[in-house]
Amino acid sequence: MSGTALVVGVSGIVGSAVAALLVEQGWTVYGLARRPTGQPGVQPVAADLQDAAATAAALAGVRPDAVFITTWLRQANEAENIRVNSAMVRNLLDGLRTGGSTRHVALVTGLKHYLGPFEAYGKGSLPQTPFREEQGRLDVENFYYAQEDEVFAAAARDGFTWSVHRPHTVIGMAVGNAMNMGTTLAVYASLCRETGRAFTFPGSAVQWSGLTDMTDARLLAQHLLWAATTPGAANEAFNVVDGDIFRWQWMWGRIATWFGLEPAGFDGSVHPLAQQMRDDGPLWRQIAEREHLAEPDLDRLASPWHTDADLGRPIEVVTDMSKSRRLGFREYQPTDDAFFDLFARLRADRLVP
Repeated sequence: MSGTALVVGVSGIVGSAVAALLVEQGWTVYGLARRPTGQPGVQPVAADLQDAAATAAALAGVRPDAVFITTWLRQANEAENIRVNSAMVRNLLDGLRTGGSTRHVALVTGLKHYLGPFEAYGKGSLPQTPFREEQGRLDVENFYYAQEDEVFAAAARDGFTWSVHRPHTVIGMAVGNAMNMGTTLAVYASLCRETGRAFTFPGSAVQWSGLTDMTDARLLAQHLLWAATTPGAANEAFNVVDGDIFRWQWMWGRIATWFGLEPAGFDGSVHPLAQQMRDDGPLWRQIAEREHLAEPDLDRLASPWHTDADLGRPIEVVTDMSKSRRLGFREYQPTDDAFFDLFARLRADRLVP
């Protein structure tokens, strides 16, 4: 089955993976971003979703059957996250309303649905793991909930179906992304190899020894397309993870070996990457110049704050996928291979040495 799709946030980790899959499957694909990057097979739509009038004008000739919302803008606090990100979803769906073509809207959020927003991340009374979709919302303000409410309201008004997708930390390819653990770890490993510094696990004892899971952007793209084209998946929220579980004390060694390093495990203290990499910008620029890398700006590649948030959590996080399995989604992705595929692509694209 194919049709016309609008991928919102097409330049990001998830959006670019969704667009690539849709193109491969024969869809007509429009990709919306503030500055579209010209992905093969994707018709660019330049729009700032914070501007309702400009968004409506940019979408005037776009008639999608399915809409995939994979974007957000980080703000200084959760109140601003709610205000800005809910308005972006509202402006988008209002802008598409006059076309009358939309039959399904998929929204990507994440496990902060269960863990809470950054201001209260992993604190307070949290649901029991593994996280299951029926556990519902926390009693705290969260921009994910505000985004959902905008989708639900528009669906009730305009008659389309919806799906909500909650990945764990996403592994995938994008430059300039606000939440990018895979590329951050690749850059960190490259810096450790350059300087001889220890490849030190930056997170907590719980994350080092506890169970966890992650989400490959390619698998998430498959899940989004599946939900948009499977009647039984309509009007449902889903967790989306690779299907395996691991401990970082195992994965850290796997990543170290790929880069030719010796892993330095948890030593009893937390060593945040934001501190370890704080002064590495000039060094990265020197490496980029010497190795002819495509991106000399360390801040465009690495997001240490986000990796620290995930690897510093004080609770074990694993995610249940039974809902999707019962409805027929069977895809599986080994997470170490997801990292290795990303690292190989980063090297091929001259983003790490």
